[in-house]
Amino acid sequence: MNQLGNILSQSIGLFIILPLLAFFATLFLQNRSERIIGRIVRVSKVLYIVASVLLAAGWIWNGLTPVSYKLATVYQSEHFVFAIQFYYDEITAAFSIVGSLLFFLVATFSKYYMHRDEGYKRFFTTILLFAAGFNFIIFSGNFETLFIGWEIKGLCSFLLIAFYRNRYLPVKNAYKAITNYRISDVALMLAMWMMHHLTHQNITFLQLDQARETALQSGHAWMAVFIVCMFILPATVKSAQFPFTSWLPRAMEGPTSSSAIFYGSLSVHIGVFLLLRTHSFWQDMLWAKITIIIIGGLTGIFATLIARVQPNVKTQIAYSSAAQIGIMFIEVALGFHWLVLIHFAGNAFLRTYQLLVSPSVLNYLVHHQYFHYHPPQEKAVGKIKAALYILAVKEWNLDTIMFRYLWSPFKWIGRKLQFYGSKPVAVVCALAGAGALFISVYKPVFLTDQAGIIALVFMVIACTLTLFSFSHRGQAFNVWIYLLLAHVFIISAIGINTPHINTLEIIFYTSGIVAAFAIGWYCLHKTWLADHDISLGQHHGYVYEQKTTALLFLIASVGLLGFPVTAAFVGIDIFFTYVRGDQFLLIILLALCFIFIEFAAIRVFCRIYLGPHKQNYHPVAYRSS
Repeated sequence: MNQLGNILSQSIGLFIILPLLAFFATLFLQNRSERIIGRIVRVSKVLYIVASVLLAAGWIWNGLTPVSYKLATVYQSEHFVFAIQFYYDEITAAFSIVGSLLFFLVATFSKYYMHRDEGYKRFFTTILLFAAGFNFIIFSGNFETLFIGWEIKGLCSFLLIAFYRNRYLPVKNAYKAITNYRISDVALMLAMWMMHHLTHQNITFLQLDQARETALQSGHAWMAVFIVCMFILPATVKSAQFPFTSWLPRAMEGPTSSSAIFYGSLSVHIGVFLLLRTHSFWQDMLWAKITIIIIGGLTGIFATLIARVQPNVKTQIAYSSAAQIGIMFIEVALGFHWLVLIHFAGNAFLRTYQLLVSPSVLNYLVHHQYFHYHPPQEKAVGKIKAALYILAVKEWNLDTIMFRYLWSPFKWIGRKLQFYGSKPVAVVCALAGAGALFISVYKPVFLTDQAGIIALVFMVIACTLTLFSFSHRGQAFNVWIYLLLAHVFIISAIGINTPHINTLEIIFYTSGIVAAFAIGWYCLHKTWLADHDISLGQHHGYVYEQKTTALLFLIASVGLLGFPVTAAFVGIDIFFTYVRGDQFLLIILLALCFIFIEFAAIRVFCRIYLGPHKQNYHPVAYRSS
């Protein structure tokens, strides 16, 4: 590598450091320090613009040669390497420059838009954290680095949708969004899992071509098919494509400026980025291209029809953006990558502009309609047009279909498991968990031949515990204990499933989980002392009175599911590799466990700390239609 290339590779880390430094700088300021917070944010965004333009100019001067740089190796063993790897090419350049400009525009607009809002500081700290997560994604050189940003972006999205946390609908829609996100998270984890078994190493994006050749030459084409499906699914979910489109307008509950940066411009295009980044792996698979084209085409048609009949300007923009992204999916599948990047830039700037000016436009239109009202003329409407209109008004019942066929079966199973709520059963489960740990550690000889079946039994128990926690409406303490027990059975299942597991890897996993459980238990106990009621049958809204406790419990909740704030994030990634490529039932159960552990933990946080306060001495925001 020449000297300029070396400078370019080492400067990539600035794009992670800058927003993180600004995040920690604003984290310790008071909400009333608006001038200082605004100045820190704007300076960091200006530096971000300068850095992204200079990096792009240097990359062009260096002959458009892709830049790859390993920042650090977090953990390494004989069979696993967790490294922070960066990569820069034309895709990163486009997303970086567009992102830096839009971050600056939104930050400048928000300085005035959020003036004197009680969540002023909270808004900007979340935006800065999102900037770090976004840069982790677009500069990622391997799946592990991308997944760090993927998780950070999902959490920031949840926090900004639920920004007006004393209201019912923002909290409900934030929870709905994060349930969709979790599907994409686990799908990406499964792609990493199968890629590890295919290549027997942790590969970079530059090695995707070799991975495809390995699959074809070794006769494991089914592995490649599975991996591509796990690429398409998270891209479809994150970019709100059919049939997951309905979460996008619900995510507009946050402030207008956050809607602009998340669901108008940057966050919603991450699915397109994922397809572009992994294109070299599936470029020769015709079925994958057809699938992506069908998804994009259906989204474009349905989203356009829905957008044309919506009375809400944010909903119109959300569906219009989803329709354009559907067209981008088609362009990616057809190989028009430069067109995709131009299309992304145009759509991102347009949707940001539309969202930022929407309050002013609405004010003007309402004023104009009041003084220049003309009654609409009646026209004959055909049956097909009327049917399409009604379907579009109902948003093609996508919400209802997803709830009925995706989530309701799991809720039904969880309700059938409510016997877990009794104390005798809890004691039996605790003793069984201790026994399972003993078996997994000492591995009795007479059980060695049945290790696979025993691991499956342990994972089934873990899955039932998480489903019970997901649907339980009793005390939050019960859910919190059973989530820890679920992790115990997961550890036991993985331990018995493999002949040998490194002790340090178990410590990685358990350290974060145990710490998160302890912090969460402390928070729940402190909240329980307020009025001895933390049942999950309603929203309590304790964030009014216990802001610090609510923040600690949020950290505990995301720590319990392996968010990249503890070593458990690395541990969970390692644990997936101990499930063999042919153990599909075991990996499905493990994936379900991690999906519903997040649902249950975040649900406890939403019910106890967010939403309208249950006492009438605080203002109550009633449910709207």
